[in-house]
Formats: sequence, structure tokens, C-alpha cells
Amino acid sequence: MHIVVVGLNYRTAPVEIRERFSLAEQDMPRALAELKRTKGVLEGVLLATCNRTELYVVVDRLPMCGYHIRSFMEQWFGVPREEFTQHLYIYEDDQAIRHLFKVACGLDSMVLGETQILGQVKHAFLQAQQEKATGTWFNMLFKQAVTLSKRAHSETSIGESAVSVSYAAVELGKRIFGSFVGKKVLILGAGKMSELTAKHLHANGAKEIIVANRTLARAEELAKKFNGTPCTITDAVSRLAEMDILISSTGAEGYVIQAADVAQCMKKRPSRPLFMIDIAVPRDLDPMIAQLQNVFLYDIDDMEGIVESNLEMRRMEAEKIDAMISEEMAAFANWLQTLGVRPVIRALQEKATTIHEDTLESMFNKLPELDERQRTVIRRLTRSIVNQMMHDPINRIKEMAGEKNGAEALEMFTQIFALEEQLEAGSEQKSASEAREAQSSKSPSPEKLSFPLAQMSM
Repeated sequence: MHIVVVGLNYRTAPVEIRERFSLAEQDMPRALAELKRTKGVLEGVLLATCNRTELYVVVDRLPMCGYHIRSFMEQWFGVPREEFTQHLYIYEDDQAIRHLFKVACGLDSMVLGETQILGQVKHAFLQAQQEKATGTWFNMLFKQAVTLSKRAHSETSIGESAVSVSYAAVELGKRIFGSFVGKKVLILGAGKMSELTAKHLHANGAKEIIVANRTLARAEELAKKFNGTPCTITDAVSRLAEMDILISSTGAEGYVIQAADVAQCMKKRPSRPLFMIDIAVPRDLDPMIAQLQNVFLYDIDDMEGIVESNLEMRRMEAEKIDAMISEEMAAFANWLQTLGVRPVIRALQEKATTIHEDTLESMFNKLPELDERQRTVIRRLTRSIVNQMMHDPINRIKEMAGEKNGAEALEMFTQIFALEEQLEAGSEQKSASEAREAQSSKSPSPEKLSFPLAQMSM
């Protein structure tokens, strides 16, 4: 069997293509059922976010797999294959596993190291598990991916530093003030950057926010979102003396705040610092402001320098996570190799149990004078002997199954203990069970469908 991922993301497809592959939450069960019915697909997980749509599948054979998956995408999303095939990426086996691990850890995200994707991967897996679209392979692989991601974020600093200009401005302010609680914030401009900045400030404790804009209506609109106060640019200059923080991002062509304005305000508060960040291009704040005592002025280059420095740090942390991914890939490969040992061990245990029971039955028939207590003692003692005899061989075959020649070791083990009949009987029972399960899945009972997600916690 093989693990395959087929998908498109923000790197390979423009937004006008990605948006055609969006998947509503309520449609996910039917999509998973349809994916599971796709020829050759044994297990499936659908991951759909604003930046990516990916289909993870376990297939019984690789040839034609890409064709069948593209057919599913064409039919389910209603997009002709010639319009999306060029944007697809397809990874197989080790590459597919590595890709999943990177996605879960945020290494394939637009913002390197972001953590939101972890919740999305976990949710996609739990949905697939609830709809019985996963099996032995994906139940292990996705749990391992989620665990790896948590470990990556707890053991590295990849998610700790700001990598956007607006958030870097907020982080810089926190270094100076420690906290925004009780601080007065003035935001010049009401565009997207100003809104992002206000959002970060508000989330970090700033509750007294004043929004100033040349158009008062836009200032009112933005201020309302954060329970702030709107005003005009002229009013903002006159209120400088009461502010602790000023962040400016207008579209003005000249300086909105002159050094003389700030100098005048600082006369009223000589010992109280004023933190000013100018993230506008062209600049809103007169550079001479930086010469004033107790005023901290930063511009867009300072912010971008911080962002680039933080991104470089994240890239270095990503290299540590890459090493963790390699370790986890080796662990998964080892688990796959040991997967085949379970039926063999089960067959040995069943054979030993049968021999034990038959032998006891024969002995008890020959010794009818034994009472029930004596029979119980003999049963326990002989069962202990059998278990001790099997203990070392079972441990050894577990170890050998994970080694390079594991398949040959399993074959030898099977022959030495003459387990062929037990394995064949077990295989027939499994086939019958799978057939019953497949029949049952065509008309699932309401009880099975209502299995709560909470019970699937990892």
C-alpha cells in the first residue's frame, strides 16, 4: 500500500483557483464518503483551508492513482481537470509523509511556523475518523503528525517572534512599556494596516484607542470596532500630550506630525515617554522627532528589520524541526515494518492456547480424581509456563521485524512455529469481518454516526 497526497496551495495556485476548491463544513461527510468510494482508495483525509486543499489517501497501488484522484476532484468540485491539473502537486510515500509533517508544523504555511494549521489538520483527521474514512495507517500517521507539531512548537521558538510589520510594532511597544494596560494609543490612519495594528494592540491590553483620519467617517468606522474614539488629524495633533503610543499609517504625501508639534507636547510631560512608530510610506512623522528627549521614534525600515530578523530566527528554528521530522519519519517507517508482526504473534498465541487447553483436557480426563481447586492450580501453573516460553520469542520477533530483513525474519518465524494454518484462518476471518463492515457502512445506524468528536481526542 502507498500513502499519497494530492493538492494545491497558495504557492501553486492563484486565489481564483483555490476558492473553487473550498469545502463547506456540512459537505465534508459526503465528500469523505465519495473519496472513500474512489477506486483504489483505502483511507482518506480531506484538508481544506483558505490557503490549501489537500487529499491524503492510502491506496493499494500507485498506477492510475493520480487519475482517479483528479476524477474525484473534477466531479466533486465541478472544475474541469484541464483548469487545475497544472496547479497540482502529488507526493508519494516518504515525500507525502514528510509533507504532512511539514504542514502540521507550520513549515509549509504562508507565515512560517504559524500554529493555526495544527488545529485544522487535527480537525480534518477527526472528521475523517468520525466518518470511518481512516484506518490503521492514517490513525497512526495523523496522530503522530499532531504530536510532532505540538513538540516542535514547545521545544523550539518558531512561533514566538512577530513576522508582520503591524505585529512587530506592537511587540516593540511591549518591550518599552511592558504592558499596554492603562496606556492611551493614538492611531493615525484608518486603512488595513491601521486596523491590523489596532487589532493587535487591543488584543494585548490597550483599551483606550483613538483613531484619527482625514475622513472622520472612516475614523468612526474603525474606532467603533475597538470601542475607541474617532477624531480628525487636526484634533489628534492637539491631543498628543495625553498619548503614550502613536502609530501612524496614513496615505498623506507630507509629514502629518511635525517635530515642533511633538516638542510642544513634550514640554507638558517631560518625564513621560512617548512611543511613536511610523509605518507609512512616504513617512507621516518628521524624522527630527527622534532628536527629542524621551521620545522613541521608529519607521518602516526599523519594523522590517525586526520582521526580517524574526523570520531568519524562524528559519533557523525550522531547521531544528526538519531534524525532528526526519526522526518521526524513521519512527513511522519502523512502525509500518512491525505492522506485519501482529498477525504472526496473534497466531502463535492462539496456537499455544489451543495446545494448552487440549493438553489440560486430556490430562484431566486421565485424572478424574482431581478436584476443582487442584485443576485451577494446574491450569494457572501450566499457563504461566506457556507464557514464559513465548515471552522471549515474541520480543525477539518484534525487534527483528523492525530491522532491514524483517520480512525474511517473519517468514522464518512462521515456519519454525508452523503458523501457516493459523495465519490463513485469521486472514479469512479478517476478510469476512471487513466484508460485514463494508456492508454495514453502506447503511450506517444513527448511533454510529452520532459518535462524538470529543472521544477522538489525541
